[in-house]
Amino acid sequence: MLETLLPILIFTALGLAVIGAWRRVRLWRQGRPSAVPLFKGLAALPRRYLVDLHHVVGRDKVISNTHVATAGGFVAAAVLMILVHGLGLAQGILGWLLLAASACMFVGSLFVARRRRHPPPRLSRGPWMRLPKSLMAFSLSVFLITLPTVDVLPQDAGSWVLALILSAVVAWGLAEMVVGMTWGGPMKHAFAGALHLAFHRRSERFSTKQVGSGRSTGLKALDLDDERAPLGVERPADFTWNQLLGFDACVQCGRCEAVCPAFAAGQPLNPKKLIQDMVVGLAGGSDAAYAGSPHPSQGLGGKPLGEHRGDPHGPIVAREGTALVDAETLWSCTTCRACVEECPMMIEHVDAIVDMRRFLTLERGETPNKAPEVLDNLIATDNPGGFAPGSRMNWAADLNLPLIADLQQVDVLLWLGDGAFDMRNQRTLRALVKVLRAAEVDFAVLGNEERDSGDVARRLGDEATFQSLAKRNIATLAKYRFQQIVTCDPHSFHVLGNEYGELGGVYDVRHHSTYIAELHDAGRLAFSPWKGGSVTYHDPCYLGRYNGEYEAPRRVLEALGIELNEMQRSGFRSRCCGGGGGAPITDIPGERRIPDMRMNDVKESGAALVAVGCPQCTAMLEGVVDKTAEVRDIAELVADAIVMPSVRPRRGERSSPEARTEEVVS
Repeated sequence: MLETLLPILIFTALGLAVIGAWRRVRLWRQGRPSAVPLFKGLAALPRRYLVDLHHVVGRDKVISNTHVATAGGFVAAAVLMILVHGLGLAQGILGWLLLAASACMFVGSLFVARRRRHPPPRLSRGPWMRLPKSLMAFSLSVFLITLPTVDVLPQDAGSWVLALILSAVVAWGLAEMVVGMTWGGPMKHAFAGALHLAFHRRSERFSTKQVGSGRSTGLKALDLDDERAPLGVERPADFTWNQLLGFDACVQCGRCEAVCPAFAAGQPLNPKKLIQDMVVGLAGGSDAAYAGSPHPSQGLGGKPLGEHRGDPHGPIVAREGTALVDAETLWSCTTCRACVEECPMMIEHVDAIVDMRRFLTLERGETPNKAPEVLDNLIATDNPGGFAPGSRMNWAADLNLPLIADLQQVDVLLWLGDGAFDMRNQRTLRALVKVLRAAEVDFAVLGNEERDSGDVARRLGDEATFQSLAKRNIATLAKYRFQQIVTCDPHSFHVLGNEYGELGGVYDVRHHSTYIAELHDAGRLAFSPWKGGSVTYHDPCYLGRYNGEYEAPRRVLEALGIELNEMQRSGFRSRCCGGGGGAPITDIPGERRIPDMRMNDVKESGAALVAVGCPQCTAMLEGVVDKTAEVRDIAELVADAIVMPSVRPRRGERSSPEARTEEVVS
């Protein structure tokens, strides 16, 4: 009886899965066109899934092994089941391989069941709670019906009643595993996830053996010359089709939720729910069926589940009435990229958020709190603070800094950034100048020719102002010759190095910690031994997660003789200071402040001093009222420890010989 029923069940399930796949593809294709290498992407899928994806999944060894057993076992069992029970090819080793694959899947399902007994808060519940039973039903039933085909049991073992029961369990497993991959349910992510990896919007993320070493983190530029091109994303259908595909691949594991600083601070953002809201908008409906943690404000007087709704061609953020997403959710993001770094499906949350911000800013002119003032300042004065452009160099009046306009060609162009207008960061800049001079670096500055890099404007969604600033900076830089740009601002470092290239400005850019490490390795800097207290290091988001630089700052601190007390959240899991993405400007309220949480991490490390490498991080951490540790930039620590060589005349100085012999103080 099973010999008759099984092929019918298998090929019926496959037929329904194909219909569901076509239906799912049509949902994704509602998005804007995006050219992808079809066959190249499909050919790369095995490696991307088995190697690249598991660099992320493998951070949790138990879950990684569980995923290998269940997912690998299912794929093998499904293929072999079609051959053995669908096509009757049970001869030889195929039947035994099917037994092994289904047994492997069953073992993995036991670990899934154990995890689902007391799931952590970040995991979605609802339909996901039946996943262990479905995995067990599929794997166990396939194992049992395969035993007679390899002569472990007689071919006529059992009665017709047992055959019907087994058929029913097989049907259950096929419905959940195979049909569910395309029609919805917990297994939907398997189908969408595989295609998402094949047609990822940032295929560059898979360009090297180690995911992350060939990073792709720069925002995509808008074509402002194309009047038909949308300025940002107003509706779900305004995303590209492979972005919609990426949203649909979400496995609702909540790893993004667990690392999001805005969510931890009680602000109205949960990156997992935001992605699920996009899936709701993709198919139409409301968020009533969402089975995970909503964003915190929904439990504090915000809209309860079921009151957010939308459709592919309706607005995501409505000016009045029902909306799919509240504007405050988008403006809570610090663009720290922690969610993207942790996502096992490699979904690009930050790209989506900035795309939606672009529409609110460029089309509606709706940016909250101080954002309109900052954007106006950037347009009028080329800096977000509205300072007179001619005052950019006032802090360095006594330093006799060489101007590249006078020299035309230098080894290093020192990019000051808008920290030049901030009294606290001016101390960092002065320290960095002292370091460069101690190493006898041939450097110069743009002086008043330098403009804001455009980072804040771009993160706030004002692509037009960003491109205007970037193109003018590119035109200025084109007038001069230099080998490298060095800056103490990771935001400028990222924008100059990763986002100007699309507009025609390609440069070799170094963060000052990297450059100082190179100078020390080359023997051009010598330090006196560290005599201070315990130190910890805070990884800036735009240096670490955006650009993969974690080691150079630590190498510098080690060279100073400092033994670090690492915080629990450090490296790629470092907690954001709260200063990125224009978050201090939009200032969306929450239950607590992000920098306060980070300073608490410092306190738990027991350090008396926290070393930083970003002016934003310095400002945010020094702004903590009851901070327990001193905050100092790496350049300041290095400048204090430098053993100065005999001072030689410095190229490009316009002062007297006597002035040239003065040692620059930090």
